[in-house]
Amino acid sequence: MNKTRSALSDQQLLSAYLSGDQHAISILIERHSKRVLDYIRMMVKNDELADDIYQETFIKVVRFIDDGRYTDNGKFLSWVLRIAHNQVIDYFRQTKQQNNLTEADAGYDILNTKKLADASIEDRMVSEQTEADLRKLVDNLPAEQKEVVLMRYFGEMSFKEIAEQTNVSINTALGRMRYALINLRKMIKQNQLALV
Repeated sequence: MNKTRSALSDQQLLSAYLSGDQHAISILIERHSKRVLDYIRMMVKNDELADDIYQETFIKVVRFIDDGRYTDNGKFLSWVLRIAHNQVIDYFRQTKQQNNLTEADAGYDILNTKKLADASIEDRMVSEQTEADLRKLVDNLPAEQKEVVLMRYFGEMSFKEIAEQTNVSINTALGRMRYALINLRKMIKQNQLALV
């Protein structure tokens, strides 16, 4: 029976939950839990905090569904990610640390360069320094551009998903990324960074 239910679409599971099948919401949450948790972790860079925000996100999701405040438009995951995003923003507003969103410890490479498995210690140090410099530059981007860069490179979201998440057109999301890359290139030149 679980295999049958897990093969159901998000909309079918929502319908089953609203018809009294309590297990359907668990399947739905489990289906999207990794993507939502990865997104939150990418934004807050703290596993414990991410777990807390993740829990709050799904508590809010279930509450909204129970209250009849979710309109099924076939975009359940985008809706959940928007709630997660708002929870993260609310957290930073409350702690007045909005401007401290750094990627210093994220371990991600914004340029998606491949590291050689047997790189020397010097190569690794240079590479890590370059990544740290780039992450600082990303922090200096205007908020809308920074958000698109984070979602695209760290969240591995498509431009369609970014557009839905940020409530703008795909062209606007693409434009923000274009301007972000232009600004990053300018900052790289100004700071005379050598990218390896």
